[in-house]
Amino acid sequence: MTAASPEIGQRIVAAGIETNVHDMGTGFPVLMIHGSGPGVSAWANWRLVMPTLARQARVIAPDMAGFGFSARPDGYDYTMDNWVAQAVGVLDALDIEQADLVGNSFGGALALALAIRHPQRVRRLVLMGSVGVPFEITAGLDAVWGYTPSLDNMRTLLDLFAWDRTLVNDELAQLRFDASIRPGFQESFAAMFPAPRQRWVDAMASAEADIRAIAHETLVIHGRDDRVIPLANSLTLAQWIDRAQLHVFGRCGHWTQIEHAARFARLVGDFLAEATPESTH
Repeated sequence: MTAASPEIGQRIVAAGIETNVHDMGTGFPVLMIHGSGPGVSAWANWRLVMPTLARQARVIAPDMAGFGFSARPDGYDYTMDNWVAQAVGVLDALDIEQADLVGNSFGGALALALAIRHPQRVRRLVLMGSVGVPFEITAGLDAVWGYTPSLDNMRTLLDLFAWDRTLVNDELAQLRFDASIRPGFQESFAAMFPAPRQRWVDAMASAEADIRAIAHETLVIHGRDDRVIPLANSLTLAQWIDRAQLHVFGRCGHWTQIEHAARFARLVGDFLAEATPESTH
């Protein structure tokens, strides 16, 4: 992997973790937190929507500890507490007092936890295909977290992620497989979610009372045909969060930001832009 790779941004230290972070655009900051698939990185998750959002906002997209090109310290405890601390550490390292938060899947649980624990650091919240509420682990999520590296296994997972099978070609499968076997990647990934995996779903869930107390304007997004994270999660979040709005994409799996990239960027961009014209009041 060369420094010219688009997956490599800048390196900062966030809560003691050397963190690879993409920082582009100007405007009110939006912190985008990726999901937890094998070989994932912030760039792999957000590459199709970051340039669009960066036209109106300062887009910050870190690789969380154990993922992508951030550090994998020996003996590191992959817990929500530590990931939240790292995410807040990213804001601190970049002198960002408050940001909008966009969380995908695992990143949704992290965004939810951050908004609950540090409400003053968050302006608006976007939760996409989110974990963070109690649910019975799906066969899809169990397969994602239980991934063992092979091209066939990666192809099977990609089929799970996307409703539109034309997105899942041999080139993408090869790219994601290659990403999953970079030095250290599979070791940290396997250490995160060992079986039985229901306990990791439970560990990522925030308390119902805490979610109901969230006062932020929140946009909840889900693919109707998601086989990894149940649509019911987003229906629950939309019911529990007082200032929530819900958008469900039909003909869409777990990859809203990839399968409906232009719509996703427009939807999120418009939602975040609602909060900006304070100066004109």
